Amino acid sequence: MKYQEAVATRLTKLCYEKGCSPYQLSYGSGVHVSTIKSIMNGKSQNPGIKTLARLCGGLGIEVQDFFDGAEFVELEFEEDERGDEAEMLS
Repeated sequence: MKYQEAVATRLTKLCYEKGCSPYQLSYGSGVHVSTIKSIMNGKSQNPGIKTLARLCGGLGIEVQDFFDGAEFVELEFEEDERGDEAEMLS
């Protein structure tokens, strides 16, 4: 599973578990509903940590709880355009 798929799956699952629609999550988190739907539909390639933190707040969970889902056990990260050079610089 790729990162954006894992995020989309986890967010959808948490909304279902909490009985919360994207509109309700938008209201509780302050994240625009179109952004939430874009993440849930896998159209958002890389939602930022600030956005995810706000969504977690709206769901009443900690960020580490979001990433504690089974979806994140085995992730596939796409190769950076700059290849291994980017890793060496970080």
